Amino acid sequence: MTIQPQTATPETASDNAIIERVLAGETALFELLIRRYNQRMYRAVRSIVRNDAETEDVMQQAYVNAFTHLRQFAGTAAFPTWLTRIAVNEALARVRPSSLHLIDDPDGTTMDQIESAAPDPERQAVASELKSLVETEIAALPERYRSVLMLREVEGLSTSETAECLSVAEDVVKTRLHRARTMLRDNLYRHAGLTFEGLFTFGHARCDRMVESVMGRLRDVSSC
Repeated sequence: MTIQPQTATPETASDNAIIERVLAGETALFELLIRRYNQRMYRAVRSIVRNDAETEDVMQQAYVNAFTHLRQFAGTAAFPTWLTRIAVNEALARVRPSSLHLIDDPDGTTMDQIESAAPDPERQAVASELKSLVETEIAALPERYRSVLMLREVEGLSTSETAECLSVAEDVVKTRLHRARTMLRDNLYRHAGLTFEGLFTFGHARCDRMVESVMGRLRDVSSC
């Protein structure tokens, strides 16, 4: 008996495979890419735009921009990096006209991952309050440090990916990350019982709402 090879479903297909099908006319599959990268897009944009409503507006426009220019995606960079750069550029266009200023003093320090202990109910309540406090403090950072911290530590991008998304040198990413850590007072994180991965989440109803909004706009674009 011949065993037929399994065919990947759209949900498990690679980004490039989905893109090929979208470009071939299956535009509804773009929803998969939105859902796949909503979290990263939210964190990237939220690191620059401090208002949640405007953040979602920027995300929608960035997805529309990516869809309308999808044939320009050459595959030389990973699709999420390409997509994040579009989002960052759209966010920067909303808040300031000038490009990022480079910092020339490189620093090789990187942030150690914060381990999360299993808290008791009282500690859970405290951790919830501290989570909000940490998010508030991150939002209060100067933009150049906040964007690096969000992409590098909260979203988990590598130094090179962060540098590419922000169009700066890798040494600049390292320097700004080190300065962001100093501003956020390392001792607060070590005793908070939090992980960076749990901050600035964008899921469930918010993710569904974003998909519905973007796909509605893309139907309008496709009908033109």
